[in-house]
Amino acid sequence: MKHEIVERNLGLMVGLIIVVVSLGGLAEIVPLFFDSEVTEPIEGLEPLSAKELEGRDIYIREGCHVCHTQKVRPFRAETERYGHYTVAGEFAYDHPFMWGSKRTGPDLARVGDRYSDAWQRLHLYDPRSVVPESNMPAYPWLFEQKVDPSYTADKMRALRTLGVPYTDEQIENAAENVRGTFEVEALIAYLQQLGTALPEKR
Repeated sequence: MKHEIVERNLGLMVGLIIVVVSLGGLAEIVPLFFDSEVTEPIEGLEPLSAKELEGRDIYIREGCHVCHTQKVRPFRAETERYGHYTVAGEFAYDHPFMWGSKRTGPDLARVGDRYSDAWQRLHLYDPRSVVPESNMPAYPWLFEQKVDPSYTADKMRALRTLGVPYTDEQIENAAENVRGTFEVEALIAYLQQLGTALPEKR
């Protein structure tokens, strides 16, 4: 029988498995490139401001994405706790995506505007003062270090080449908009905008 030929020939079987998996993957992935709900930004989506962009880089530098996801899955248990499920168009301007896969801490996809700036500051300085059971580390150095404005405009230019619609004026004013900003302020600015692009669905 023909299937016995495949079963007895390891190289042939591996080759056929690769072909089948590749075709299946292409059948799942390729149509997404032509789906406007996946490729187009949602209505009203704005690129991150200079301060928010620097805050995002601090979020990455400090490894926040290692413990916190930014993706609410479309299940009742998820949406009841975190809010509306994640929509691809919310992240059209994100490079790289910050969805994450591990939840040592809660998901942050809809954390924007849920807590005051003062609460966020206290939480970053001493997490257990506001969440006693938290195992999150403290970040006191964010209150001492200031954002380096030297590369903010260059970051925006690079992102514009990837399709993020920064204007010449935003790029020109980028350094001035973050000059003198403490890192904690930039990080909070980033956190406070997370998930706010879908206010009517929160």
